[in-house]
Amino acid sequence: MNSLVENLKRLEERIENAAIKTGRKREDITLVAVTKNVEPEKVNLSIDAGIKIIGENRIQEATDKFKFITKDVEKHLVGHLQTNKVKKALELFDLIQSVDSLHLAQEISKRANEKEKFAEVLIEVNTSDEPSKYGVKPDEISGLVEEVSKLENIKIKGLMTVGLFTDDLEKVRPCFVDLRKIFESLKNLKRENIEMRYLSMGMSSDFEMAIEEGANMIRVGTAIFGPRK
Repeated sequence: MNSLVENLKRLEERIENAAIKTGRKREDITLVAVTKNVEPEKVNLSIDAGIKIIGENRIQEATDKFKFITKDVEKHLVGHLQTNKVKKALELFDLIQSVDSLHLAQEISKRANEKEKFAEVLIEVNTSDEPSKYGVKPDEISGLVEEVSKLENIKIKGLMTVGLFTDDLEKVRPCFVDLRKIFESLKNLKRENIEMRYLSMGMSSDFEMAIEEGANMIRVGTAIFGPRK
């Protein structure tokens, strides 16, 4: 417990310092604690220590784990979502950060309509051009957002990306710069179900740089919970 609290304290200081550098405040940055492969007891302890949003990568792990999350906390899906898992995802999560195709968005809207609710999502963009990553290509994002905006039971709340996988952080920066530019260009879209509120980018290894480049939501796991399998 002590190490968890200490990790969170150090993380909060780092987030605050990064925010100050950009003329913002700590409260301008939303922290999502990524709990992939973290046991429920530890997740509950992190919520006691101040975590307000948790993020999971897999539907099955979330299904098993959330039965034991006894605290009131917002839940985000931050991993890839298959269309056959959409119904379950809408039962489990408050926000889906990984919408990367019109087909997936259509299924989300359809399932949300069945539940008589609106599904809140982020559009995932592959800014690193890595074939192994999910996400729509940057030059296709405007068209996808336009098409998704026509769906009835889905609300676009922003954009998400995963930076380039490399130890050279300066090679990661362009990923964040590019997404911020796309984010800013889409903020002027006047659609009832589009609110470009969240720019979700940056993880344990690069969140400070992401904040420098405009992120207002970061997804951090290792810096809180330590290395996991």
